[in-house]
Amino acid sequence: MVELSCPACGTPVPSDAPVCPKCQLSGALFAAVREAAGPTETDPVSLRTIGELLATVDLTQPAAPATGGPTLLSRTARFPPPPEAEIAPSPPEVTPAPAPAPIREFPELPPVPTDLELEHRLEEYVQLGRRMGLDFARFEERNAEAHLTQDRPSLESLAREMFVHLLSALAEEFESALARRNELAAFCPTSTVDVELDAARQAIGRRDLTGACRRLVHVRDELQRAEEEWAVGRILVTEGDLLAGTIRELGGDPGPALGPFEEGRRLIRAGRRSDGERLLARGAIALWAVLEPRLVEELHRLRDRLLEIRSAGGDIQAPVEELRAVLAELRQRNFVGTVVAYRRVRSFVEQQSVPGEVPEPSGELVGSLRPSPSL
Repeated sequence: MVELSCPACGTPVPSDAPVCPKCQLSGALFAAVREAAGPTETDPVSLRTIGELLATVDLTQPAAPATGGPTLLSRTARFPPPPEAEIAPSPPEVTPAPAPAPIREFPELPPVPTDLELEHRLEEYVQLGRRMGLDFARFEERNAEAHLTQDRPSLESLAREMFVHLLSALAEEFESALARRNELAAFCPTSTVDVELDAARQAIGRRDLTGACRRLVHVRDELQRAEEEWAVGRILVTEGDLLAGTIRELGGDPGPALGPFEEGRRLIRAGRRSDGERLLARGAIALWAVLEPRLVEELHRLRDRLLEIRSAGGDIQAPVEELRAVLAELRQRNFVGTVVAYRRVRSFVEQQSVPGEVPEPSGELVGSLRPSPSL
């Protein structure tokens, strides 16, 4: 029996197997994924077809080159399929760790201090406020005035107000960090962040505001590091979700191509960043292989509508520019840019009406994707 190599993960697959045993890519898509991922000396059929569609609505200019915007990370050169010898077994399903508990209640105010303790406490609060970048100018003025008059009640009141102000700011920063952690934990491990967040919450409970601030600085640094380290994986996940969603919008089923994408997401959750990114990128190419024929068919429909709008005296310059962007993005194999430009054409068409026709309902617009990091 002849063995093939899965174009997504590189696993040897019998020629009669319905799916890849490792990443579950449908065997029927092997040839299409190989063609979409590999180098080619000629333009793919879809590119030539879209060029012909564009020519029927705009004969004035050739397609313009791409000028930035959403970009595809699943480039063949960056994410080649792994050699068979490098293929590692799939990790077990990873369940995201429980999120650290939020701050459910604030600690009570500190007990009344001695004169020396009050002095140290006020100095600590002033220094902490400056470190956190808070506006403590008014507090510092009142502190200086109360010291000049040796007004202890005013100093005690000031210490309580500063404590509450600092506590509120630390709690707000904690909740913000927890939200960032939860977003990150949806696709990658966050164990170091979790430890620091738990420690910060406990420090707040002990009224150790300086210790809580120090822990939250560590949390912020760790979140920044993790977000940068896993940025490519996050963009690839967003890319795959966009492609799968577009397939469904056009009446298709992304299921046969979803296996590599889901396996890549699972590898990311298990902490295998490089393997996960490679499979997510190949999964995006597999999803494109399913989307491409449906998208070309939909562009035919939109082209026909644009011709009707132009015949009725409408201005179609803006959607023609987007059709040229579709062509330019696809020429660079930027699938995300292609989909975004297509959706803009669709949005224009759905907002127009030809005399005597009932306007079509508006469809969903995709939000702009973060520009991907430089490769």
